[in-house]
Amino acid sequence: NERLFMIRGLGLGMAGAVLCMAGAGSAAAVELHVGVMAHNIQITDGKNAGKEDGPNVELQATFASPAYLGWAGGPRPYVVGSVNAAGATSFGGVGLEWQVPLGQSWSVQPGLGYVIHNGELNLPFPAGDPRNTRFNNENVLYGSRDLFRTTVGLSRSLGPTSEIQVFYNHLSHGQIHGTGRNQGVDQLGVRIGWQFGE
Repeated sequence: NERLFMIRGLGLGMAGAVLCMAGAGSAAAVELHVGVMAHNIQITDGKNAGKEDGPNVELQATFASPAYLGWAGGPRPYVVGSVNAAGATSFGGVGLEWQVPLGQSWSVQPGLGYVIHNGELNLPFPAGDPRNTRFNNENVLYGSRDLFRTTVGLSRSLGPTSEIQVFYNHLSHGQIHGTGRNQGVDQLGVRIGWQFGE
């Protein structure tokens, strides 16, 4: 099964990335976020309404910003995995996340990443085949196996090492490294974060 092989390979790759980043500095802080995201919410229009269902369960590990990224405002590298509970689009990837304090207890975290997913790319049947209509009505058509992940989180500190966060994801290729279909998907949810290390 091509999808199962891809997910297993991606999982091994992400596990390797976590070990490599963590090994770069054992004293560096690592922040883990676990959350539940509403999948395929409609932000700007309703053309994808009703496609795909079920929440995504998300796990993200965010690492301390390395010194060589100081010129870019000190973004923190992350590794993320997101699994759809209803068998719709799941994904995993890497990216960078900035942290902007908003007073003593609040902060906002914009981010940019790159992910691989197991969703549908294009219509599978020949043009004019009536089966395409049903397929299109049930699936988001991403047009590319790899996508950009743009994010923003609003966090409230719960203590020195924990926080709660409202978090938004957008996945699409933006016609930058893909062609044709680019329906994309938006997700919105709540995550809990814990910080480990110094």
